[in-house]
Amino acid sequence: MFIGIRKITVFLSLSALLALLPACAQTDGEYQEALRRINEAADRGATSLTLENLVLQALPPEIGNLVNLTELDLSGNRLTALPPEIGNLVNLTELDLSGNRLTALPPEIGNLVNLTELDLWWNPLTALPPEIGNLANLTELNLGYNQLTALPPEITQLANLTVLSLDGNPLTALPPEIGNLANLTVLDLSINPLTALPPEIGNLVNLTELDLSRNPLTALPPEIGNLVNLTELDLSRNQLTSLLPEIDNLTNLTELYLSGNPLTVLPPEIGNLANLTVLDLSINPLTVLPPEIGNLVNLTELNLGSNQLTALPPEITQLTNLTELYLSQNPLTALPQEITQLTNLTELYLSHNPLTALPPEIGNLVNLTELYLSYNQLTALPPEIGNLASLTQLYLNENQLIALPPEIGNLANLTQLYLNENQLTALPPEIGNLANLRGLSLEGNQLTALPPEIGNLANLTFLGLGGNLLPSDYPIELPDLLAYLREQGE
Repeated sequence: MFIGIRKITVFLSLSALLALLPACAQTDGEYQEALRRINEAADRGATSLTLENLVLQALPPEIGNLVNLTELDLSGNRLTALPPEIGNLVNLTELDLSGNRLTALPPEIGNLVNLTELDLWWNPLTALPPEIGNLANLTELNLGYNQLTALPPEITQLANLTVLSLDGNPLTALPPEIGNLANLTVLDLSINPLTALPPEIGNLVNLTELDLSRNPLTALPPEIGNLVNLTELDLSRNQLTSLLPEIDNLTNLTELYLSGNPLTVLPPEIGNLANLTVLDLSINPLTVLPPEIGNLVNLTELNLGSNQLTALPPEITQLTNLTELYLSQNPLTALPQEITQLTNLTELYLSHNPLTALPPEIGNLVNLTELYLSYNQLTALPPEIGNLASLTQLYLNENQLIALPPEIGNLANLTQLYLNENQLTALPPEIGNLANLRGLSLEGNQLTALPPEIGNLANLTFLGLGGNLLPSDYPIELPDLLAYLREQGE
């Protein structure tokens, strides 16, 4: 639509005058390409049209002629406004406007009453028009990464909404009317400056996924316990100091994320969440876990990294389905014996602890594929480390190891072995049995020679040797070095 130019009292060059005209009057290639596609779609009565990533600054008003369209993709352009003719597309069911520069929507957007999906992600929208409430058939509305500071009351008229994304906005509060969206199953409110939630949030009893991460929430309303159909709840990176007892009502939860809060204690009611498979408690100042943690027998992933735990409760041994356990960055001085009974573990993270030794029972964890022990104070490994025949990655860097047991050679499935920054003076010849090894980091040790058997590691693509005391006549290139070592062993 042409907008009249105000009378100018100075003479302008033709090029300057053209620059003041709306982009629809210009003849740039992107605009012409869009117009060509629109006319072509009109000729064939198209029901879908894609104009994505054309770097359009304006949308030709001819778009309004495509009254048969049901799907329109305008994502990845530079649109700052939509022509009012967009309101002619009354048969649209899907409209993608993501990744543009829209600062407002025209009132005519309210004419698109058959829309079921509207994507406005990553625009600088500061407000929504009241006419948004006319889109009564919307089931999915993505408003993520805009500049919305508030929601219009009319949004609560969208009674058929099942998915609402409001992440990455400067929302400081939610209207109580949010509770009217009773059909919502997915609500994303992450990365906002929300300090509190209205009690009406508890009316959204059909929610299955609720993301509240990266807000400054200090507490949750008790009504959160009404959301009994929740399966995923993300509360990470807030300012929660405690959890409400009402959380025990959320018995259908399978994933609960609480990382990055100042939680000092967990309520015993946590043990009622018996369907949990993933529990993330990382980056909190927890010093103890309640015994009820042992009731979570369906857990497969437990993240306790970056806490202040010095021990684990005996009940942890009841978590026999655990496959991933994260305990990095805690003040553990010894490996809790309870861990060695979790024989289904495939990944165990223990880096950045002050561990000085590993118990022989570490060898019980025969299903481990990844073991992270870097940045500890280990001086030796037990022979039982050789029982971990399923290991593919072993991180032992930044310890104080002075020797490796010969049993290290039993780890035939290892592909990555990190031993850098230790105090090793020699390697056992059995290291040559690690036929699948692709990466071996030995930098920063006190090695004076390499065993000839390393020459047998035919799959090796990386061998780090810097900062050792090795002979100067060792070949520099890896293939040459391996061949040299093989010759030494003959």
